[in-house]
Amino acid sequence: MEGEKHPSDCSEIFCGLAECFTLLNFESCKMKNLSNSRLTPNSRLLRKGMTKEERRLWYDFLKKLPLTVNRQKVIGNYIVDFFCFSAKIVIELDGSQHYSEKGAASDRLRDEFLGSEGIRVLRYSNHDVNTNFDGVCADILKHLELTWDDFCGSAAKTDES
Repeated sequence: MEGEKHPSDCSEIFCGLAECFTLLNFESCKMKNLSNSRLTPNSRLLRKGMTKEERRLWYDFLKKLPLTVNRQKVIGNYIVDFFCFSAKIVIELDGSQHYSEKGAASDRLRDEFLGSEGIRVLRYSNHDVNTNFDGVCADILKHLELTWDDFCGSAAKTDES
């Protein structure tokens, strides 16, 4: 934006359009201005209307992780299901619409954009969440470089509060 000062170091704080990100010494500072205030009302609605699979993954697992995970997070022109900023990982749960030709093409474009920002996308089907919940959680832990012990210790702290 015109006249706006950008931090010279990724460890500085940069305020985007809708929120502030603390940048974590990334190789590049590409993630500086990925907020999109036009999509914020939509992301709020999506948080209130999560699918049953999103609710299960959020309340039974992601919310209890020792890392901060945001749900229905705006990144650029997209709203992702879940985002762990510190690990630069997006978690997407795919329903049937993602398996159509149009849905798959949309997902490819989104994944390419996120990848260009240094963000890795993990995709799981709703069927996987419903039939192999522990396997989905284990795969997420592996990609976050956490163990079940990390999760159990963090979940115990969350339950106590």
